[in-house]
Amino acid sequence: MLRKIYDWTLSKADHPQALWVLAFVSFIESSVFPIPPDVLMIPMIIARPSRAWRIAAVALVASVLGGLLGYAIGAFAMDTIGDPILASLGKTEAKVIFDERFNDKGFWAVLIAGMTPFPYKVITIMSGATGMNLTTFVATSILARGLRFFIVAFLLWKFGAPIREFIEKRLGLMFTLFVVLLVGGVSLLKFL
Repeated sequence: MLRKIYDWTLSKADHPQALWVLAFVSFIESSVFPIPPDVLMIPMIIARPSRAWRIAAVALVASVLGGLLGYAIGAFAMDTIGDPILASLGKTEAKVIFDERFNDKGFWAVLIAGMTPFPYKVITIMSGATGMNLTTFVATSILARGLRFFIVAFLLWKFGAPIREFIEKRLGLMFTLFVVLLVGGVSLLKFL
């Protein structure tokens, strides 16, 4: 089933209303949809590099707005909607531990999930469920999703189709390494 959803998403890159489809996918991916917007962004930018920044901006705005939906699910409907979504992602057990520490490290959780392959939707829902400060949530979401989408847009705009395989297979790892180095660097500064 996941492969069918992936193929459907990819097929929409050539749709005449592809920007609207990208906005829709970016929006729902932030709270419930399993396929990241990058699947649409990559072929759209390769086909029209001059629109790379617009495509990234659409993904960013829609993703942050979708993140607010995830936040609302966590804040107002955790029992009826949020818990089943987390259960379908296999994240139920981690919820108790996560709740205890989340707000202390909320900025980092949103930043990491927004940039890396970790499901952003889990963090958006948990941000609402734990009552994370909404301003911190939105600002960090803009930073994380903006970095992710605009870096992808830049790489495709600059290098075109040859960079596609790197983005699809290794960019998640590179973002993860970047976040690990960032967190490590900040932690090191605290001890100096």
